[in-house]
Amino acid sequence: MCRLRYVMEHSTRASVHGAAENVQLAKAVLSRKQLLEFPEDEFSGQEQKVNIIDLSRNSLSCLPKSISLYTNMIELDISNNRISRIPDEIVALKSLRSLICKNNRLDTGSIPKDFGKCVSLEVVNFSGNTMLDFPMQLTEIGTLKSVYLGGNRIRQLPPEIQNLQRLEILYLGGNQLTSIPVEVSSLPRLMCLVLSDNRIEAVPSELAQLRSLKSLSLHNNRITTLPPQIVSLGDLCELSLRGNPLVVRFVRDLTWQPPSLLELAGRSIKNRGIPYTTEGLPHSLIHYLDSAQHCLNPKCSGVYFTSRVEHIKFVDFCGKYRLPLMQYLCSPSCTSSSGSSNYSSSSYTSSSDTESEDEGAVPSNKLKKVLLG
Repeated sequence: MCRLRYVMEHSTRASVHGAAENVQLAKAVLSRKQLLEFPEDEFSGQEQKVNIIDLSRNSLSCLPKSISLYTNMIELDISNNRISRIPDEIVALKSLRSLICKNNRLDTGSIPKDFGKCVSLEVVNFSGNTMLDFPMQLTEIGTLKSVYLGGNRIRQLPPEIQNLQRLEILYLGGNQLTSIPVEVSSLPRLMCLVLSDNRIEAVPSELAQLRSLKSLSLHNNRITTLPPQIVSLGDLCELSLRGNPLVVRFVRDLTWQPPSLLELAGRSIKNRGIPYTTEGLPHSLIHYLDSAQHCLNPKCSGVYFTSRVEHIKFVDFCGKYRLPLMQYLCSPSCTSSSGSSNYSSSSYTSSSDTESEDEGAVPSNKLKKVLLG
């Protein structure tokens, strides 16, 4: 018979006296026991007493129908096994709040059709499985606070995800998502959204409606631009963007092509203010000279044509956090000749060591980071 371990939990649910209290829970720890099947004999006569069962890191292939007898169970951890299906009987566990099934062999069809009847479920972890679709049953569980579905093969999110009005954490890293549905922006309590390691190409401007969002992970996708509305996320503390074309282009394309003789001659004419007319020059050269662009270094009055230095400029938005913008300079010497602005063409610098033009007017305690590498 399994020996139960009693642990204390601080309950956030009010007692009959109207205040939260500490609750004693019976926990069975059977992790790493090389079990091949659910140890029903171990719990004989104790099914009603068990509140927490940890069966992680074994070799279980299924759960028995008798799982329905554990009516007082609030946490079940069956992660790192070989389970390919969750039995229908699990919906009988009306007190179940946390179900951890990561790193198994579950697909979308492995979830009971009536799984939405798990009326107390707050945490679900199906990460590290083989699901191709977001389990629609989850959208029927309004009590969910945390959903972990990382490391699957999910291709899209259903509009019904907006039903999860209590959701605080949505982890979908390491899937095959190509877009973010606007319905995600209808989750008022969402604080952490992880969409890293997918195939996402664009970020909808509606995400700015997630007023509770503190962490947004978008690294290793195919994002080329960010919507300007994202700067209105006042509580956002972490924005991870590394491994996107948005950043990779800034980091890898810092190359300097020496100017041609034509460009040197054109720069000399423009910088010295030498007049030119169609009477002395062919139309092609007139058009070329008129295409000159001014260097963006405020301390440089030079121009460039096709030979330019690509430079990352970190701009502070409203004292909240910084985003990288691309600027073009006329030569590498302009990367170090600016006073208030900090330029660099030879190496990549993060937002933490690059000053913005207006930083002197921004309180340091308001600055937040954009993670790029």
